[in-house]
Amino acid sequence: MSLSQPDNAMRTVTLPDGEQVPCLGQGTWMMGDRKDRRDGEIAALRAGIDLAMTLIDTAEMYGDGASETLIGEAIAGRRDEVFLVSKAYPQNASLARLARSCEASLERLGTDRLDLYLLHWRGNVPLDETVEALQALQRAGKIRHWGVSNLDTNDMEELVDAGGWSCVTDQILYNLTRRGPEHDLLPWLENHGMTVMAYSPVEQGLLIDNRKLAALASDLGVTPAQLALAWTLRKPGLIAIPKASTVEHVRENRTAADITLDEETLAQLDAAFAAPRERRPLEML
Repeated sequence: MSLSQPDNAMRTVTLPDGEQVPCLGQGTWMMGDRKDRRDGEIAALRAGIDLAMTLIDTAEMYGDGASETLIGEAIAGRRDEVFLVSKAYPQNASLARLARSCEASLERLGTDRLDLYLLHWRGNVPLDETVEALQALQRAGKIRHWGVSNLDTNDMEELVDAGGWSCVTDQILYNLTRRGPEHDLLPWLENHGMTVMAYSPVEQGLLIDNRKLAALASDLGVTPAQLALAWTLRKPGLIAIPKASTVEHVRENRTAADITLDEETLAQLDAAFAAPRERRPLEML
């Protein structure tokens, strides 16, 4: 394992159109729900921006918009520094409803455009209609890129067949204990030039208490969270979006982007957290 000395430079992932975004961003699930944590959460988001973690992910679902409102306050005066991502409920992903849903998110975020807008998961709205609605928002300048979340390989194939070739990412549950996507979804996305955005890369904090991971992290002189994140970030074209509600936690996460795992460490992690031998349906939280 090696650890580079950060100068605030961040490794990047290249989107299909050539735009580069940081490989490590900031998730916000369950942020903005409590007034007593608000100041600390805003400070954490701003610290992340200062540390080049400028991709911030949210969704209209998170706290019924409370997360978006929180982010809007955190990025006030710094909007152009941020690559802003939000997600729409599947029931709102229709031609009749998506524009209104997007406008509501923009208002809460205090901005005139999203850098990336995602279908949160698949619902009853046909994918071709969702693609049409997303492309209309793109033409109107309300969103710069669009993608999906929680779509498995067969869904992605259907998406492309429905005209969704301009999808830039699939945001999925992926971490050491959720390695199912490695069997077919990750190769499919790579072959189609689409990035992967991994949510819950530390399994909502549960990996911190994993004894095997903790022992290996201790031997390496890093925290379990840093090791779990470094493992997720080992793959080119992959973006991780861990949540951090405190400045200290943000700084801990930031260090993970500068860790390079050697073959011995990767083999030890493979032994402790086995890769899939057969296809598994995509899991989601």
